[in-house]
Amino acid sequence: MDITTAALLAQDGITSGAVYGLLALALVLVFSVTRVIFLPQGEFVAYGALTLAAMQAGHAPQTSWLLLGLGVLTFAFDTWLVLRSGEGHPAAARRIGVLALKYLLFPVAVHLCVQSFASAQTPMLLQVALTMLVVVPMGPMLYRVAYQPLAESSVLVLLIVSVGVHFALGGLGLVMFGAEGSRTTAFSEAFFELGGLNVSGQSLWVVGVAVALIVGLFGYFERTISGKALRATAVNRLGARLVGIGTVQAGRLSFTLAAAIGALCGVLIAPLTTVYYESGFLIGLKGFVGAIVGGLVSYPLAAAGALLVGLLESYSSFWASAYKEVIVFTLIIPVLLWRSMVSKPAEEE
Repeated sequence: MDITTAALLAQDGITSGAVYGLLALALVLVFSVTRVIFLPQGEFVAYGALTLAAMQAGHAPQTSWLLLGLGVLTFAFDTWLVLRSGEGHPAAARRIGVLALKYLLFPVAVHLCVQSFASAQTPMLLQVALTMLVVVPMGPMLYRVAYQPLAESSVLVLLIVSVGVHFALGGLGLVMFGAEGSRTTAFSEAFFELGGLNVSGQSLWVVGVAVALIVGLFGYFERTISGKALRATAVNRLGARLVGIGTVQAGRLSFTLAAAIGALCGVLIAPLTTVYYESGFLIGLKGFVGAIVGGLVSYPLAAAGALLVGLLESYSSFWASAYKEVIVFTLIIPVLLWRSMVSKPAEEE
């Protein structure tokens, strides 16, 4: 391997590591706040990429229909709880009105916008905005329907729920997008020469957006009230409830951020690789490896672990391409062994 080849592999590894880093941060965020190992994170990557690809192919994406279905399901679930609670008629009517606005009118408005404006002639920025508008609201809706009723259950029960949600979203992805893969138009076709190495503009977009988002998340957690509430919930759920922080609202917010990060990752990688309906699962697992390196609690360690995963995958594809996935996932074993020896057992709340 010469210097040029090593530099090219490093570029690919850093680009992949940036995406895995974002997914690792989302997984750490969701787990620390809700104790959910969010396996469906990868489905949001695939949904984001394939929704954008459908628009660029001149078709209205089927994901807007899924958003409508989730909205109706969530509205029916919450309305049933309101009626069962026995509240007075005026209060119940107000709450049902708010629920209809959130879970019926908003998805209908998004669906109509997508059906009207989604086409190959739509500007790229508007296509990306519509993609995010369709995919991101699915995160808090999934939390409300699948996870919130079991929020106090054990981590194992929540993991089983995640497995079920993953299979459901994967099957729906096959129905909506088919088995064929898709790629999207690159944000930039430019190439830049850095020290004799050609760097694509799309790779710079991926790394730049990843760095900006990581910095933005850091500022959000350090400078805003809602970010500090999320951090408090992550540190001690019981203590957060005792001081008046709504853990339910924190859970919804964490799922919203995770869905946004997943959809954005899908938009970023779609021009670089062909994305299939099941591709997100493998990408999400590699982000999970990075999150495991951080112990599912440390954001800097998770980002560093994801970068390591990207570099390891890139160099493994050169030396032993047939075993690159095995090599990447084998990284979990020494990390888990080390953590089992140095960590102390802790009881759940």
